[in-house]
Amino acid sequence: MENFVVSARKYRPATFASVVGQRHITSTLKNAIERGQLAHAYLFCGPRGVGKTTCARIFAKSVNCLNPQAGEACNECAFCRSFNEGRSLNVHELDAASNNSVDDIRNLIEQVRIIPQEGSYSVFVIDEVHMLSPAAFNAFLKTLEEPPRHAIFVLATTEKHKIIPTILSRCQIYDFNRIKVEDGVEYLRYIAQKEGVVADDEALNLIAHKADGGMRDALSMFDKAVSFCGNNLNYKDVASTLNVLDYDTYFSVTDMLREGRYTDALIAFDGVLSRGFSPQVFVSGLNAHLRDLLMAKGPAASLVEFTGALVERYRAQAALCDESFLFNGISLLTEADGRLRQSSNQRLLVELGLMKISGLGQKKNSEVAESSFVTSFALPDLMPGATATPPQPSVAPQPSAAPQPVPQPAAVAQPTPQPSVAPQPQVARGVAAESGERPARRATAVRTAKSTFSINAMLGEDAKRGVQGDEAAEAVVNVDPRSEEKLKAAKASYVAMLMASKPRYGVVFETMTIEGNAVTVTVPSRELGDDILRDSREWMGGLAEHAGVDGFIELKVNVNEKVKAAKPITLEDRLRHLTNKNGALITMIETLGLDAQ
Repeated sequence: MENFVVSARKYRPATFASVVGQRHITSTLKNAIERGQLAHAYLFCGPRGVGKTTCARIFAKSVNCLNPQAGEACNECAFCRSFNEGRSLNVHELDAASNNSVDDIRNLIEQVRIIPQEGSYSVFVIDEVHMLSPAAFNAFLKTLEEPPRHAIFVLATTEKHKIIPTILSRCQIYDFNRIKVEDGVEYLRYIAQKEGVVADDEALNLIAHKADGGMRDALSMFDKAVSFCGNNLNYKDVASTLNVLDYDTYFSVTDMLREGRYTDALIAFDGVLSRGFSPQVFVSGLNAHLRDLLMAKGPAASLVEFTGALVERYRAQAALCDESFLFNGISLLTEADGRLRQSSNQRLLVELGLMKISGLGQKKNSEVAESSFVTSFALPDLMPGATATPPQPSVAPQPSAAPQPVPQPAAVAQPTPQPSVAPQPQVARGVAAESGERPARRATAVRTAKSTFSINAMLGEDAKRGVQGDEAAEAVVNVDPRSEEKLKAAKASYVAMLMASKPRYGVVFETMTIEGNAVTVTVPSRELGDDILRDSREWMGGLAEHAGVDGFIELKVNVNEKVKAAKPITLEDRLRHLTNKNGALITMIETLGLDAQ
């Protein structure tokens, strides 16, 4: 039985022209050989499996070739034959990982003094040179700087940053690139043809991507795939062999998230887990897929490292995805990827991320400016059959029959119906309140530039009136013409009342500014703004009752993290709040003789 030779060795490049993806290196070395401008020391650095040692061997053969042709070895002269047969004494290879002591360098220095028996140069290739000890580096300095005329050193490393600067300054440095996916695919296709293997483009793309820029890794995976699949490499079998998620999974999950079908996405994720893949692999792969889709949308399409029909498939799906959906999806997945290693429930963390991205696809998460909020009542409809309408241009309200009275919460008094007033666009409304009796209320749909919600539907009035869609989005509001005067007159007493009962919110309402029937407060954090907006009905109802405002009040919350509260909550404020809630606290302080300060 013939001995099998792995592809990485069998198809190792023998000339500069056959080196894959390092044209900037090979062209420079060929020109230097052709012109006779050879340095005494070279440093080849770059990722694993990109051709550093291969180029060093080709260089060593070419500088000693008796009949070089445009910087390439002829492979026919006596020296080239001896080199190809492995019996040349002009090329010395040293593994610095296992020969890293001062004694090993001393032996090397002794070898350097020996004049080559054939050819012009003795070439010393030191692989993984960063593994030399500091003492060995220092022992090597003088020889590396001024070697004999016949000696050339070629140092190779994957970690240039570990080499001391005095060594770097004595070498010509060549940085090798990662092998591009398209270059890797072309070389794999060439080898497949040589071996009589039929392989589709998607299978070769998968191998090149999995290799992550290393040609040696790609050839090792190619051999493994051939062992499993035989002479016919198809995408599904190669993905199974290499234990990677196929592209179809990411394409289908992205479509589910884009369409808001989060249940289908969760089922697909469960299928991924059942096939033995970790949540980390799924999140990382989906994140890379969304990134490629984002790149495929614009002029950065060249950054998508795919070839053939796969590129067109990415472009087709990218055209269906909104940029904000992709950008926010990448952000959520990146955050989840960073938290997975510390999470005690990785599955739940990924499922939560998928549901959030699904919400982006359905436009459920309305965009909110980072610096300010306004109340929008983004609440689900409580009555069956009532649905939120999509954003529409603001139109003048049409007269409609008066609705029947609807019971309201005791904390909020209701306004008396007045002639209709067209709601202003791009302004989210607050809660209208009256002092005195609570007549039937007619509220309006909130119209903003970003979202539309029906308060009538939330209160169930639309169902009673039999009105839906845009007709339900128009109603009547009542504005007290003396709102500004009354609110300003009651501001001080209202803030004092809050400071006595809820000092945390009293500090906020001290910043209250009033313009017409609009009340604006400033908070130092987004969380506090959300808290106030959540109970906006209570705040505006209480303020309207306290100020005697008979009508509609707007509430706006501005977030300014650079501005602190006007009056910080002192220890006395906290103590007063606690004693108001529990009078026995005063007795305890006096009995035990505690210092309230």
